[in-house]
Amino acid sequence: MKYDVIIVGAGPGGIFSAYELTSLAPELKVAVIEAGRELKSRRCPIDGEKIKSCVKCKSCAIMSGFGGAGAFSDGKYNITNDFGGSLYEYIGRKTAIELMKYVDEINLAFGGEGTKMYSTAGSSFKTLCVQNKLQLLDASVRHLGTDINYVVLENLYKKLSECVDFYFDTPANSIEKTEEGYRVLTENGEFEGKNCIVSVGRSGSKWMEAVCRDLDINTHSNRVDIGVRVEIPAVIFQHITSELYEGKIVYRTEKFEDRVRTFCMNPNGIVVNENTNGIVTVNGHSFEDPEKKTENTNFALLVAKHFSEPFKDSNGYGENVAKLSNMLGGGVIVQRFGDLERGRRSTHSRIDENTVRPTLSATPGDLSLVLPKRILDGIIEMIYALDKIAPGMANDDTLLYGVEVKFYNMEVELDENLETKHKGLYVIGDGSGVTHSLSHASASGVYVARKIAAENK
Repeated sequence: MKYDVIIVGAGPGGIFSAYELTSLAPELKVAVIEAGRELKSRRCPIDGEKIKSCVKCKSCAIMSGFGGAGAFSDGKYNITNDFGGSLYEYIGRKTAIELMKYVDEINLAFGGEGTKMYSTAGSSFKTLCVQNKLQLLDASVRHLGTDINYVVLENLYKKLSECVDFYFDTPANSIEKTEEGYRVLTENGEFEGKNCIVSVGRSGSKWMEAVCRDLDINTHSNRVDIGVRVEIPAVIFQHITSELYEGKIVYRTEKFEDRVRTFCMNPNGIVVNENTNGIVTVNGHSFEDPEKKTENTNFALLVAKHFSEPFKDSNGYGENVAKLSNMLGGGVIVQRFGDLERGRRSTHSRIDENTVRPTLSATPGDLSLVLPKRILDGIIEMIYALDKIAPGMANDDTLLYGVEVKFYNMEVELDENLETKHKGLYVIGDGSGVTHSLSHASASGVYVARKIAAENK
């Protein structure tokens, strides 16, 4: 099976690479290889009734398949260089912003029209944060919502499937360099192409490391973010979410001077499980459809850890923390903030009596037995800091789910074209360690596709 371009991974980077290639160079023969399923077949078996916890499917429907891990996310596209990755360091700040705006235009054209763009520009809330030792990061945020995001992906797939060959349920085993380009060996056969774009996302981190070892590509240690997902009554953060939708707020702890940040805010949303390399962690979703909204808002509180010498495996550290949670709770653990402060585990009866009703069926437990003290101390400090700008945040009934881990791939050594030392082999999206968001990953896909299209002409 020979192609001009082989794309490994059908997440946002792979999708927008394919889109731009078919737009600029329709004569090129393009294949997309994906370990998961097509969008309509992605169904997590957890229903909250018969199946309440992760059953560890061979291919996680939440993490893999067309749309990648972002398919069932909140559909937030942050247009900023302040967070979401370091793409601008490779292609320039101006180009990065222009590409993110271009991606936004495509999303609107494929079903996202009518969704709202939020911005921190001119927000009085920024002053309130500074007055309370908090920092609000600058960004424009397009909120599609999980439901509209799904519609956009449906329409993109319909368009792309007319001119791109998709191979689902086809995990890639390895990549080999050939005289004419590259050979991708999969469980369902071999694919050869002059150019190969690797876009495997965070869930492909271990596989990406193996590919880099095989092809002698240098990598650099990246950070890991570890913390909890907070669930509170939506009214507590309503003054923030109604104006900004998602406020990216950073706090430097007094005790250790660690940076704790809010992440992935979901107004009136739900808390969900996700499976990364067999490890069950927690995440959150929200919807544009009023009928799907809940009375709760959830978001993550994360502490970044970066290891260098002599221990370099940041992801391995995060995995072991998550494994401890899985061992103690059989998956995700939930604890009332009041119980955590009193040094006691939460129980089913205390959760049942809680005023904040959990949107995820998790195991009541004690997060202090899972999270390292330094990280947990930082999270508690952050909760009290947020309570000053959103009174009620530090209530006893605030729910904490753990653990939430954001794994970042080892940063692959790339040039200004996001190309490895091997001509024609590109690594994009979160799998490169360069991007950490939907918007940056999508922009990186467009950027590389334009390079390949220009070379073809």
